[in-house]
Amino acid sequence: MTATSGDAPVKRERAASSGVVIVAALVGIYMLSQFFRNALGVIGPDLAKAFDLDAARLGLLSSIFFLSFALAQIPLGMAIDRWGPRPAMLATAALMIGSTVLFALSRNYAELAAARMLMGLGCCSFLMAPLALYAERFPPEKFSTITGIHIGGGSFGMLAATAPLAWLAGAVGWRNSFLTAASCATVAMACVFLFVRETPDTLARRRARSESFSQAFSGVIAATRAAGFWRVFFVQAAAYSAFASVIGLWVGPWLSQVYSLPLEARGRMTLILACAQIAGLFFWGASDRWFASYLRPALISIALALATLATGALFVLPAAALPVFMAAFGFSFAATPVLTAHGKSLFPRELTGRGITLINTGTIGGAFAQQFFTGFVIEAFGYRMVDGARVYPPESFRLVFGLLGLQLAIAAAFYLRAPDRHPDRI
Repeated sequence: MTATSGDAPVKRERAASSGVVIVAALVGIYMLSQFFRNALGVIGPDLAKAFDLDAARLGLLSSIFFLSFALAQIPLGMAIDRWGPRPAMLATAALMIGSTVLFALSRNYAELAAARMLMGLGCCSFLMAPLALYAERFPPEKFSTITGIHIGGGSFGMLAATAPLAWLAGAVGWRNSFLTAASCATVAMACVFLFVRETPDTLARRRARSESFSQAFSGVIAATRAAGFWRVFFVQAAAYSAFASVIGLWVGPWLSQVYSLPLEARGRMTLILACAQIAGLFFWGASDRWFASYLRPALISIALALATLATGALFVLPAAALPVFMAAFGFSFAATPVLTAHGKSLFPRELTGRGITLINTGTIGGAFAQQFFTGFVIEAFGYRMVDGARVYPPESFRLVFGLLGLQLAIAAAFYLRAPDRHPDRI
């Protein structure tokens, strides 16, 4: 055996180990993004009481995170394609840490909203930049699975925003809870700095195709013209915004005001939802390989999600049924990996960063629009004061479930004719 052939297994082993370390570091920082976007689902009622917030202002406070996050996606995609995912993540991570401290120290609603907006900017890169890196490092047939691992692993941050956050907020208060999160974010940023690297081939290709700003922006326009772009764009926006509106904002008030559940009980219920979501992310992330299709498993997941929303809209659920409802909701809304892989398959390599961030603009922008809009829907029903807090009627939350289901059904009908370019079908 020659030295060259003997070195090959060692090189493959080192590459595999390097890949595991990189994925672990990227999953770690994505956990923070998931934590921050969903934290108000548990502590929202406490913030509303502390700052005297009605449903509309609470909806704006949560949704402004998604607005700034969405607005950052197009320049983020250009930056990823031009300078690479690592610089983008390090720059935004510093902003995430600072905004978290600002949120913890806020004295009024304006400061809370400003911190929440900066937090959205700070978290804007922790899904798209890793996906661009995975697209370079892994073959296309494994992209959905790796995406599922990233989103599923990162969603442990969503899990941390349920019962653990409820326990911590009850023990040390929500302000100290966010200061603790800022410390965790600092550790995560250090891991990205130390362990995340691109391959030499990727760096060489980026330098070779160095684009001007006008060329980079032309690539954004080109990505929107890819066949099937708008079909995937709208279904991603509808599916994620429905999920984010519930777990990221209204699940806490719904459980508190309709079922009179205290903070720790709300945390347990959302923990069930988060655990089911994580299981679903790993399940749906691998499902495209079973079907040799992106479209089929995504439609099955959407059908289940529509059934869950219809149940919440049409029936007054008994308290004993809540754990089952939470599990079904979390699992059925977990097709993000296969939908993301479907979107990525539409673009050539040089447009990957811009393409997937454009789709994410709709996804996160949809979450902003729905959280903001549903806040006004609930507020329109009026409220009564109970122990210094606003309480809205059950019908207001049921209407929210119905409206979210309607938008998802319309988007799914549009999605039916999206091109399915799964590598196993080509």
